Amino acid sequence: MKKFLLLISFILIFQNVVFANQTIFSEKNKFGIKDENQNIIVEPKYNKIIRLGEKSYIVQKKSKFGIIDLCGNILVPIKYRHVERVLGKYAKLGNYGDFGLYDETGFAVLPPVYDSIDLLFGGMLLTYDNYKYGVADFKGKILLDNIFEDIYMPKPNVMRLEYKGQWYEIEKVTSDTLTLPEDYKTIAQNSDFKVTNLVVNTGVVSGYSVLTFTDYLIKLISSISPAHEETIDQLMLSQGAETVSIFVKLTWLPMYPINYARNYYRHVRNPYNGPLVETKNKLKSKMK
Repeated sequence: MKKFLLLISFILIFQNVVFANQTIFSEKNKFGIKDENQNIIVEPKYNKIIRLGEKSYIVQKKSKFGIIDLCGNILVPIKYRHVERVLGKYAKLGNYGDFGLYDETGFAVLPPVYDSIDLLFGGMLLTYDNYKYGVADFKGKILLDNIFEDIYMPKPNVMRLEYKGQWYEIEKVTSDTLTLPEDYKTIAQNSDFKVTNLVVNTGVVSGYSVLTFTDYLIKLISSISPAHEETIDQLMLSQGAETVSIFVKLTWLPMYPINYARNYYRHVRNPYNGPLVETKNKLKSKMK
């Protein structure tokens, strides 16, 4: 507990940080930026200013977020309700259905067209668009198109994907961490990877790996609930991408039930999810 309090104190002390010969200062509960000679570069008009890499800042004005450069020029419009700093030098910004990933120069590594963007092992990003999942990297390269009903990683070197009701597993056999090649269509011929068709069955299935209840349990524990996870992203991380705000400020709590209900309803409407999906997929396979 003492270590935690010491960490919080350390972060609070450095709220007015020197960054690239600049200082973030506060005046009347607003934040601005001064240069090394204490000249004001950016007037104190922002609710928050958060460092982003070495070239920019995430800023909050009223309830909206955007990105400015070291001179205060707007790189990404201050119009987004949700923000998350990713790996220190990327920012995920969005409202509902228009999340994008931006680097410290304001360049859209991933365009603002996604319902969600989340980190995966191996320097990869899980994207979600129109009820389908895909995978991209931090260069903006699309590694897997948004055509999958589900994607998750039970281990750093294993990825499981559901495509048209069928489960597949990709394992990086030459490394402890999975990194997908740029041309995923040839992955089955790549000796670094092992691709397996998974059968949803707890019995003994000859010639196949079996997707058991344990696998679903791992997935449940790792993701909890898509609706809950999205709600936490939208409310807690929208406090300004600062760990201190999440612990100290609880202003997001009253909005949780409404936002959770909206996200839950959206997931219930997902045509590729739900209790009858496996039954429908079996019927489809028999009709072929």
